[in-house]
Amino acid sequence: MGREVFNINTKSKQLKRVATKNENSNLLENYKLRENVTTDESWDFRKSNTKEFTHCYHPYPAMMIPQVARRILNDYGKKSKTLFDPFCGTGTSLVEANLVGINAIGTDINPLARLIASTKTSKIDIQVLELFLQDFINYFFSISFQIEKVKSVIIPKVKNIDFWFSKNVQQKLGVLLDYIEGINDPSIRNFFKVAFSETVRETSFVKQGEFKLVRNKNFKDSREPDVFGVMIIKLSRNKQGLVEFEKTLKNDSHASVYGFNTVSNIPKEIIKESSIDIVVTSPPYGDSKTTVAYGQYSRLSNEWLGYEEANQVDNILMGGVKRKHKHTFKSDILNDVILTIQDEDKERGRDVISFFEDYEKSINNVSKTLRKGGIACYVVGNRTVKGSSIPTDEITSQLFEENNFTHIETIIRNIPNKRMPSKNSPSNVVGVTASTMKNEYIVVCQKN
Repeated sequence: MGREVFNINTKSKQLKRVATKNENSNLLENYKLRENVTTDESWDFRKSNTKEFTHCYHPYPAMMIPQVARRILNDYGKKSKTLFDPFCGTGTSLVEANLVGINAIGTDINPLARLIASTKTSKIDIQVLELFLQDFINYFFSISFQIEKVKSVIIPKVKNIDFWFSKNVQQKLGVLLDYIEGINDPSIRNFFKVAFSETVRETSFVKQGEFKLVRNKNFKDSREPDVFGVMIIKLSRNKQGLVEFEKTLKNDSHASVYGFNTVSNIPKEIIKESSIDIVVTSPPYGDSKTTVAYGQYSRLSNEWLGYEEANQVDNILMGGVKRKHKHTFKSDILNDVILTIQDEDKERGRDVISFFEDYEKSINNVSKTLRKGGIACYVVGNRTVKGSSIPTDEITSQLFEENNFTHIETIIRNIPNKRMPSKNSPSNVVGVTASTMKNEYIVVCQKN
């Protein structure tokens, strides 16, 4: 049934092939020919507060805004008991699930993302937290007058540390980390680590607003950052978000965050087959080396926090390992697009093949976790490679249909609030940029 639904309009498929060289605005006109695909501005959430509750913790590249996950759960998850997010990032969908009384399971390969996601969904006794916060403030007020103690702190191994941090900042961050490691309560220690990670980035020479590791050219002219002050501001903000989160939580819902890779397998001791009611996720748009550099963004924090292989995150994410063999996909559209890209550049074609080969394997594994009648909601972007637009939304629905799902609908929304760069360098040639995607697609499929 799925394939019949997908191929209901042959003309649409032909137009899509012709449109691969056009901009997304032209592609939207062709979408009107497809069934169950609508553009809905009410999903834009232009004026919404995307930093409610624990969503205020720590920025992260290409985050799904909470209002999208919230509306998906309201429309499709009212009777759900368990949500799964196979690319949970910093846990947007997990927080939203818990807020409406749904248990949640998330997984992400990036250790920094896992730290943030698990902390955002952890319940902490506010009175106990306030005692730690007051102790922290008192400690750093006193240590400000003990210069020798600051200088004697042990600094962790961070690659090219002098390139990214002044000596003074290194010492103060080392003092912060030393204090944090002495906290005996794991949940509160992680709460401090999340604020510390954000402080690391903000007090470095990194150009703020960039996902890739780029040093600010004017770092010598900038004022020496107030490391302790930045940390206190982050902790105070996050505490307020936690208070709001715990006040709004329904029943005793909980979230569990893991580090398994859904491309390889989904451990049955963690998630049994046919046990999940709804999947809500926003997978990467492409491999991290040529799209959103999750690994580069989080590398400094990962290294300061002692996570091993912090500089290898981009290599182990989807598409990080480039395949040289040929692969035929179960999506006709994807096969057509790859041929078009390979005509322009065989190496870039391999990048696309490598990413979607992992993507296909992940969908195959995720499909098994959903019960009959379960819902899969993938919030995806249609990136452009070598001038060819890749219709990831259509590819996603077709891959799910190959796993005995029916495509219910695809909603096209503008992404005014999503933290994405306005330009990127898809060719990796210095100075050659292209506009990034301005729309994302909420693909909803149901298991037969």
